[in-house]
Amino acid sequence: MPVEGGSSSGSASAARHPKQKRKAHSLSIRRTNSTEERPPGIQRGDMLEGQDSKLPISLRNNLLDLFGQIEREFENLYIENLELRREIDSLNERLSGDGQTVDGGDPSKGALKAKASHSTSQLSQKLKTTYKASTSKIVSSFKATTGSRALCQLLKEYVGHRDGIWDLSVTRTVPVVLGTASADHSALLWSIETGKCLLRYAGHAGSVNSIKFHPTEQMALTASGDQTAHIWRYMVQLPAPQPPPDVTAPCDDDQDSSDREEGEVDGEGPGEVPTVRVATATLKSHQGVVIAADWLVGGRQVVTASWDRAANLYEVETSELVHTLTGHDQELTHCCTHPTQRLVVTSSRDTTFRLWDFRDPSIHSVNVFQGHTDTVTSAVFTVGDNVVSGSDDRTVKVWDLKNMRSPIATIRTDSAVNRISVSANQRIIALPHDNRQVRLFDMSGVRLARLPRSNRMGHRRMVCCTAWNEENQSCNLFTCGFDRQAIGWNINIPALLQEK
Repeated sequence: MPVEGGSSSGSASAARHPKQKRKAHSLSIRRTNSTEERPPGIQRGDMLEGQDSKLPISLRNNLLDLFGQIEREFENLYIENLELRREIDSLNERLSGDGQTVDGGDPSKGALKAKASHSTSQLSQKLKTTYKASTSKIVSSFKATTGSRALCQLLKEYVGHRDGIWDLSVTRTVPVVLGTASADHSALLWSIETGKCLLRYAGHAGSVNSIKFHPTEQMALTASGDQTAHIWRYMVQLPAPQPPPDVTAPCDDDQDSSDREEGEVDGEGPGEVPTVRVATATLKSHQGVVIAADWLVGGRQVVTASWDRAANLYEVETSELVHTLTGHDQELTHCCTHPTQRLVVTSSRDTTFRLWDFRDPSIHSVNVFQGHTDTVTSAVFTVGDNVVSGSDDRTVKVWDLKNMRSPIATIRTDSAVNRISVSANQRIIALPHDNRQVRLFDMSGVRLARLPRSNRMGHRRMVCCTAWNEENQSCNLFTCGFDRQAIGWNINIPALLQEK
């Protein structure tokens, strides 16, 4: 490492001092330049002054060797420092000829600046522009993260499943309840306000991968790994609401939330709750895992998506298979229906998603979209004329139904994206990630917030799905993950948009 010229000369001056005191002993050592040769006939012990020293001659010789090594090291550093200074002066002269200068008196910084300035001015300007843009992005991202505590408050935790939760949904009819689908072969209905489990559906023989509620009746549609989809009725009575939990304590968004052991959950399970074991209708035309299912507008038909690379359209009243939608090259991952039109979108591991149009009974058109480079984990409709797709390629794309040649917005993230959801009123996209985070974006791709995650709140493992509930005057977001719990959040939409 180079040494400053002033400190080097000071050390050399100190090294040439004839005597150096050590406590009560006055041991003076004659310093010689390492380049000087010792006169012949003079032994190492004779170079010590003060013949009253009690040190043995061998020890005195060792001391001389050590001090000589120290002196040579300082001399090498001093020579290296001089060479660096000459190089700096040379570079400064060359830059002065080109009309440039190097500021700063620190030789190490000056050398770095001189070497950087030696490149072309065009490259330097490009680097400055890139640095400024990336810095602005980091700053804006930091602001959004720190403000998310006030914008997103934890509402309730729903704990009771014995395995990971793949999907969740909120009823569209009164009473408004939360439904969760789990790998423990069950689906549970919850009171949103109290977090109490109201009902269990145990009719499936495999993992329950999806749950969706009928638009007007108290019926649920679940898809399962047992290669079937079930339609079943429910009746629940909401308990009296409880005071909201205290969530005013500060939390650290970046704190690792893996302190609890894997599989450990807080709170009590569902206990003895009413259980439904028999389905009203069983849809069983698939030859593989049924990964997702949804109701078409009106609730008279349902669509299912399977790992057998096909999606099926059924009549609810008769359980009759109406259409088999084929064309995907690999397993399907999700399906979604338009809220007001007879449109279906299916996503697949083949990196595409397909739009199926059933508005004309005589024509069933299909469009294929290839905007991703990895598995499309979900594609959902918005209330407007948009489709939002998420992928394992760590991107989310917003498409216009009127012109889907290319996305109108692309959101790039640092983790794979699972089943996304879009709020109906404000059109805010909620992204669940493999890295346990949940982020909120608007339709133009601007990041709004990140849900807090700490030892006291947030998911401890992969977040699988999100779902919105915008009933009444509040806006709630529900998330579920492979940590066996679902979480309800109260989103302050006015403050969120104001921060934007």
